[in-house]
Amino acid sequence: MKIEEMAVDAASSQDHKFWYRVGSIAAIVLGIGYIAIIPLYAHVGAPPSGGEAWFHYLSGKTTIWWAILALSVFTDLLYVPIALVLYLALEKVNRGAMLLATAFIGLFVALDLAITWTHYASMLVLYAQYGTATSEVQRAGYLAAANYGAAALASRLEVVIAIVIPSFGILVTGLVMLRGVFNKLTAWLAVATGVFGIASLTGLGLAIYGNALLFTVWLFFLAYRLYRLAQD
Repeated sequence: MKIEEMAVDAASSQDHKFWYRVGSIAAIVLGIGYIAIIPLYAHVGAPPSGGEAWFHYLSGKTTIWWAILALSVFTDLLYVPIALVLYLALEKVNRGAMLLATAFIGLFVALDLAITWTHYASMLVLYAQYGTATSEVQRAGYLAAANYGAAALASRLEVVIAIVIPSFGILVTGLVMLRGVFNKLTAWLAVATGVFGIASLTGLGLAIYGNALLFTVWLFFLAYRLYRLAQD
């Protein structure tokens, strides 16, 4: 029986190491993806808040915005293997807390894809349809729909979906990391990311940009540590 248990433990260890490698790659690609988005955002500038203003703003920028949208959807999906790997690495430290953290990260992925990037895609499609409309009635309809989408993207709820929810999951993960297999620097980066993310509800640029910067740095530290765990 002991030999069988040892064989099971060895297989489980190899399985975990495989997922550690997957998580390490996902974290690196996610960090690179966020860095790649920065010059795209810098080129198009901050979007306006009204539907008509969006249509004026999008002139000559739709290609870049489609690139931003595609890259953002791809990076959202990378959260899934990262959340899974973090759960595998830390479940023995605090299973309940890691279930909570994983649930929040999963909730972020679902809401960000269903609400945030769906609304951005709608704005791009509506702009294209507005440009080919043949009557004022059609244009008015597209403009009304754009006003709805712009209002949703400019709402405080969007900040909760895009920043606060994942940041809470990362904050909980960081607190568990302090007692797990990750070094203290990686853990405190996660905690700081979560704190700045929750503080983004205030609308302060320092909190929003600080959250983005800390999260990106944390991803590279996380990738390195997961790589080391896969080698051990």
